[in-house]
Amino acid sequence: MICFETHITNSTLEFFQKNLKTLVDYTKINSLVTKVSGIKTFFASQEQATELLEKIKEHNSIVSEPHRREYGDFQTNENLALQVAEYAFLKRNDFEFVLEPTCGKGNFILASIQQSNSLKKIVGVEIYQPYVWETKFKILDYYLLNKDNSKPEIDIIHGNAFEFDYNQLAESTSNLKTLVIGNPPWVTNSELGSIDSKNLPQKSNFKNHSGFEAITGKGNFDIGEYISLIMLKCFENHNGTFAFLIKNSVVKNLIQDQKRNNFKISQSEKLNIDSKKEFNVSVNACLFLTNLNTAPDYTCEEIDFYSREYITTFGWYKDKFVYSVKDYDISSTVDGKSIFTWRSGVKHDCSKVMEFERINGHYINGLGEEFNLEKKLVFGLLKSSDLKADKTNNYRKLTIITQKKIGQETKYIKDSLPLTYQYLSSQKDFFDKRKSSIYKDKPNFSIFGIGDYSFAKYKIAISGLYKSTHFTLVSPEDSKTIMLDDTCYFIGFDKIKMAEIAHFLVNSDLVQKFLKSIIFSDSKRSINKDTLMRIDFEKAYKNYEFENAKDRISDLKIEHWEEFGEMIKESVSEQMTLF
Repeated sequence: MICFETHITNSTLEFFQKNLKTLVDYTKINSLVTKVSGIKTFFASQEQATELLEKIKEHNSIVSEPHRREYGDFQTNENLALQVAEYAFLKRNDFEFVLEPTCGKGNFILASIQQSNSLKKIVGVEIYQPYVWETKFKILDYYLLNKDNSKPEIDIIHGNAFEFDYNQLAESTSNLKTLVIGNPPWVTNSELGSIDSKNLPQKSNFKNHSGFEAITGKGNFDIGEYISLIMLKCFENHNGTFAFLIKNSVVKNLIQDQKRNNFKISQSEKLNIDSKKEFNVSVNACLFLTNLNTAPDYTCEEIDFYSREYITTFGWYKDKFVYSVKDYDISSTVDGKSIFTWRSGVKHDCSKVMEFERINGHYINGLGEEFNLEKKLVFGLLKSSDLKADKTNNYRKLTIITQKKIGQETKYIKDSLPLTYQYLSSQKDFFDKRKSSIYKDKPNFSIFGIGDYSFAKYKIAISGLYKSTHFTLVSPEDSKTIMLDDTCYFIGFDKIKMAEIAHFLVNSDLVQKFLKSIIFSDSKRSINKDTLMRIDFEKAYKNYEFENAKDRISDLKIEHWEEFGEMIKESVSEQMTLF
């Protein structure tokens, strides 16, 4: 038996009370509701109409809502839905057809109805039956209170957005000016799969990934992106607008993939919203609005939803995908390939026992245990949170560097460093519990992200966790190099002046503007090796003169500046001979 898990307003309740006799024939009550509100097939069966009749006689309505995580559900409040609809209709006020593929409680549909009297057709699809009823009741209530308003043909369909035939709907509405509006689920397929949700699309490689990508992480896609792509594929030839509340990452993907998809969309806008305020969730999200049936465009304006303040234009420019077209236009001269290889720091996956502090000459690990070590393998360690200063040779933590390169045997520790071996052996359980396959079949106490580069005296380092593009010059402590952990990226030098010049260049206005032009700050790892490898030191060097560097680097001599230039030339020549 269907359960009406929704609130029925007084005006709607009065309407059905006046027509109790008609409820005994669901075809007649459906005709009456269509006449009053435009809603087609309000009741799908006599059983549904009879149940409402019984509940009205009891004068009882149920207000309940189960946990909605199965549907990735963040219902849009009425005020936000109204603001979104107002903005869409402000851009264009002649819509005839409105589609919401995951209509939820119907707030977008109702908001769209309130914007125009010229709508001819509305379709809403919703998988959760109580929301279907709530949407129908809301629309009926609206037209009961606004009897003189024109009524479009309205279909609120109980169905799965992943299975609905949008191609057929697109064909039947191809002559109507169209608004595709809504708020699809803000979750990934793996998140829904982890709770055994039935609200999943059929498994398909919908972004056409190939080989390894199709069966690994690239196969985990955002449900909102999946639905967005379906809508754009089906309705790109419609004269109209697409307006979805989706995650920022989805918009970035849509614009980045536009080079390949070539959808007929243009004048795209990403209007950032406050998700904490609107949905009480910590997700970077926005209203993505774009025009349909136009010559394809490959950029998008980013705007604040509330103030309408312009932020940036991102997308494809000079055949590169950038965050700021304006800044990239100024700084693209340094976009190339770094002659220095950026590396990530040491990885051990054993922080409780491999990272420790030195207090009053004693070593204390993360378990609070005190122990003794020989100093040979003990190095200072910097994490992302330590890279705030312009220069440093201080550290909070220490670590044991058991190898000089990946896979090196560690048996030597037992023979030459008994205290270190005793400590590592006492913590063997922690090493054995490491899950990453990189340690499989490797020597005891193996680490990763280690090589000759790790022991360079001077390092130019940047955090891979934070949004800052500031670089720190790391110098040795008592002539012993300081290590970085795997959340950091760095390049190394053996001469201080060469390191200082490189440090000057990466923190220069030109390189900083370049990095800010290509980095999307709301990405999970906005700074990564691929990004850093695009810094062309040769081009950056040529953009500055010795006098510029001399003002920033103490005791810098012209021969130092020229030596750096020669080092770059030699490295470029070596790279050229490889190809």
